[in-house]
Amino acid sequence: DYILLPQGLRKGANFRQAGEDIKAGQRLLKSGIKLRPQELGQLASIGLQEVPVRRKLKIGLFSTGDELIDPGNETRPGGIFDSNRYMLKALLETYGGDVQDFGILADKLETVRDALKEASTTCDLVLTSGGVSMGDEDHVKAAVEEIGTLHFWRIAIKPGRPLAMGQVDGTAFVGLPGNPVAALVCALQFVRPLIAGLSGQSDYQPPQPIFGNSGFDMKKKPGRREWLRGRYTLTHDGKPFIEKYRTEGSGVISSLTWANGLIELHEDDTDINQGNILRFLPFTE
Repeated sequence: DYILLPQGLRKGANFRQAGEDIKAGQRLLKSGIKLRPQELGQLASIGLQEVPVRRKLKIGLFSTGDELIDPGNETRPGGIFDSNRYMLKALLETYGGDVQDFGILADKLETVRDALKEASTTCDLVLTSGGVSMGDEDHVKAAVEEIGTLHFWRIAIKPGRPLAMGQVDGTAFVGLPGNPVAALVCALQFVRPLIAGLSGQSDYQPPQPIFGNSGFDMKKKPGRREWLRGRYTLTHDGKPFIEKYRTEGSGVISSLTWANGLIELHEDDTDINQGNILRFLPFTE
């Protein structure tokens, strides 16, 4: 028969106005954005069960080299296990790609040419690792020039100088270096934005760096962008601290498992000293 109103109540507390989140007729989401958990929740909040989306990009993935062996097979003198395909496939799937693993290509121009041409008929993007350097058995560059267009090859970066990008019969093509570290770094820096563009992703933003104090000294050649494998931590007093891996070899995969991101050095950087502020790109980006 009565209600009790405690002291201190504020007018408007503990209820929600209709339309305070989304108003009638308001555009909810723009075309070309990536649907994260929060976007899915917002769609569900207005009762939508289905929305039109773009299909996943079909990405054809090759490794090249007579020396490569698939894991699980017997080793042979001079042979190495192919790690790039497995590493790149996992990475490309995190970018939303539908990855078709085409295996290892032998070091023969005709083999490489025919395989790239066939993959270009079913894929939106064709990716290779290895075969783009200056060696006698590096046939990827020549094959692309024969059946497509090479937009550029060899750029001033480390690791990954022999990176190649072009098209095969109108299908986007990227030739990654064969060294595992260079292959991963180039995929992070160049393939990710390419996939965003090919997917029609309008809200793509390059990875945003965080900053910390250098824990090392080194000299660097000018005129070249470099990415070092690094580890970002906080000191006991909460200050950001950045270390680099002890060696810079592009075949040292353990450096990738040790690191939690990349230290980015610009073209004009030449001397890095302890205490300098460094740009750091976390792998989580």
